[in-house]
Amino acid sequence: MGKAGHIGQKLSSTLASTGVRSVFLHPAEAVHGDLGRVGVGDVILALSNSGSTEELLRLLPLFKRMGTPVVALTGDADSALAKGAEVVLDIGRIEEACPMGLVPTASTAALHAVGDALAMTLLRSRPFGRDDYALLHPGGKLGRSVLRVFELMRTGPANPLVLDTARLSLAVVVMTNTPGRPGAACVVDRDGKLEGIFTDGDLRRLVERGHTDFEVPVREVMGKRPRCITPDTLVLTAAAQMRELRVDQLPVVDVEGRAVGLLDVQDLLAAKFV
Repeated sequence: MGKAGHIGQKLSSTLASTGVRSVFLHPAEAVHGDLGRVGVGDVILALSNSGSTEELLRLLPLFKRMGTPVVALTGDADSALAKGAEVVLDIGRIEEACPMGLVPTASTAALHAVGDALAMTLLRSRPFGRDDYALLHPGGKLGRSVLRVFELMRTGPANPLVLDTARLSLAVVVMTNTPGRPGAACVVDRDGKLEGIFTDGDLRRLVERGHTDFEVPVREVMGKRPRCITPDTLVLTAAAQMRELRVDQLPVVDVEGRAVGLLDVQDLLAAKFV
């Protein structure tokens, strides 16, 4: 209830964001049907600095009847809440910052800190990595920081592939007709392994030099041994590599060197990486 209830809402949010199923149960609403949110295997985290919050205490017999264990976060280890709980996390008796010693301030900060410590302890006790965190945070800066190339790269019909034996004219057609018009074609051998890349910039430079024979094999004019990335590369890393190399595309290859995709600067723009 009150200020401790707001801390409880934050703790519930932190637990959920780290893969622990959690919901905030308002004590006053609990006795009017919200107890239905509690199920078999659940654990109740009850927050009360005094440990004597009436709305919480009236729930303890109900939790006992439901077979739901209670962990009390409280500043009074001898309180009614602590005595009715299976586990007590005692924050100790804390003097409030309020000049009257009444307004919950230092005590709520302590509840907050202990709640976060509990959430981080749970996080360390089970397998939960960056990819799991990314799955739960697909939006905003957090989501972008753990996004992988395979989630943005162009694949299938949108992956501009051309055989190294093909004429330059075909490479230009592929660059132009591939959905999204990536402005590049990945040149591969018959096994699909990356041999090089041909870009709009390469085409402009050929025209500037007067080399307008579009019947030559693309392998004679392509950029050889291009920088490439893997599908599991962080998009942030790929974006930094693009900026460093001053390129608009990076071929994506698998462990066997096959060109499985293409990352284009337009993809980064759409995902707000640049």
